[in-house]
Amino acid sequence: MYETMVKSRYYEDTMVEAYSEGKKPVFNIGAGPVPGEMHLSTGQEPAAVGICAHLKKEDTVTAPHRPHHHAIAKGVDLKKMTAEMFGKVTGLGKGKGGHMHLFDPEVKFSCGGIIAAGIPHAVGAALAAKKKGQDWVAVAFVGEGAANAGGFHESLNLAAVWKLPLIVVVEDNSYGISVSKQDSTAVDSNEKRAAAYGIAGAHVSGNDPIEMYKVSEEAVKRARNGQGPTIIEIETYRFLGHFQGDPELYRDKDEVPNLRKIDPIIKLKELILAEGVSTEEELEVLEAIAKKEVDAAYAFARESADPKPEDALEDVFSK
Repeated sequence: MYETMVKSRYYEDTMVEAYSEGKKPVFNIGAGPVPGEMHLSTGQEPAAVGICAHLKKEDTVTAPHRPHHHAIAKGVDLKKMTAEMFGKVTGLGKGKGGHMHLFDPEVKFSCGGIIAAGIPHAVGAALAAKKKGQDWVAVAFVGEGAANAGGFHESLNLAAVWKLPLIVVVEDNSYGISVSKQDSTAVDSNEKRAAAYGIAGAHVSGNDPIEMYKVSEEAVKRARNGQGPTIIEIETYRFLGHFQGDPELYRDKDEVPNLRKIDPIIKLKELILAEGVSTEEELEVLEAIAKKEVDAAYAFARESADPKPEDALEDVFSK
């Protein structure tokens, strides 16, 4: 889990630099080697690693517009994923989807930019698993803003009726773009909504990867044993803006510096060392391995070929 969190963080830090190329001094969203919007997950790593540590290759994961930590934790091909963001032909979608549309059927991972739209897909995967008689689980990651969308409620109601192996992880990073949770949501924590569907609900406070691991273990067991869905809400923190280029005028200037003082990666490392699970030297080896993999992925993306103009006419519906 620590290695995966380090890999995810280093991946996002590297993307900050790559994405910024060519976009200064005046921000131009279409310029540089990585054009388009970019939503980074720096600080939200515990939500992904805590539950994906329990998942198999056959389990399905759907993610929202901020998907990199989920993809990395699920084992998506890092080279193809990075190439997709750079718009290269070696990408997961031949460079046509970009960072919000990453699809890797090898590990059953997908994501999309429409709020709450990944939950119905996860319900479909859970239904397929049940019909096939498999113990596969479907996990849908959403932001806390998506818990107010119709797709969230309709999906959970159906999953509860059919007792599907579905787990919905609500990542509460306090903001739906720039609107605070307290200004948009009637309940203080979305796992309380589980009672409305007669299913299990659990809350993880403090962006704690160990607690997320424990709560997720129980949820995955319930799902595999035919005991139906679970809602898990984890209190997590977005260290960066909603998107790269976000002026973040809605946040107090001291908010992010204070959040970085309780960085979950630093806290986990301190715990590992204090408990004697690993030595400083052993963790440094893991960190180096993770960073080497990320560097190789970015090098692969930069060296890959750009698509040809006529490629725009391929992989589309035609008469």
